[in-house]
Amino acid sequence: MTEQQPYDLVRSENGFDVRHYPEHVVAETVTSGDFEGAGSRAFRYLFGYITGDNAARGTIEMTAPVVQAASQRIAMTAPVVQSAEGDSFVVAFVLPASLTEATAPRPSRPEVSLRTVPARYAAAARFSGRWSEGSFEKHRSDLLSAVEAAGLSTVGRPWFARFDPPFTPWFLRHNEVLVEIANPG
Repeated sequence: MTEQQPYDLVRSENGFDVRHYPEHVVAETVTSGDFEGAGSRAFRYLFGYITGDNAARGTIEMTAPVVQAASQRIAMTAPVVQSAEGDSFVVAFVLPASLTEATAPRPSRPEVSLRTVPARYAAAARFSGRWSEGSFEKHRSDLLSAVEAAGLSTVGRPWFARFDPPFTPWFLRHNEVLVEIANPG
């Protein structure tokens, strides 16, 4: 079974969960184009990294989720997500919890970089279905409305998380839309 990114459930709200994610490391790349194609374009670089295209020539276990966020045009500081500004997206693999930025093998390709994501709180809404921009936008809008109705403050832009391989039937896919929130108290 694929290791999933750990988190603590803080509480459940109407339409989303409040989670605390510990500090973790991601391997990420920036790609351009449309929302749906960004993950596919980035996948070859990131999959190459975990399957031996790294300084140690070692493999790294695949973990879930794969995240995608809009690039915020701040060098490698965009959230660990699929996100976009214009046609630029940051796509990342969350590395196993046992790895730190210091212990993870260095990427061989300049398109891949490692980044430590600090501990944070996030609102997360789970959904099934296709990996489309329309689906992301609908669930993003619903999540932001629910977070606002709960009286919580967001920090930054929402991101998209995919948990299943592309051959999983669309109606069985586990997807999430997340947004960082200020300390929920």
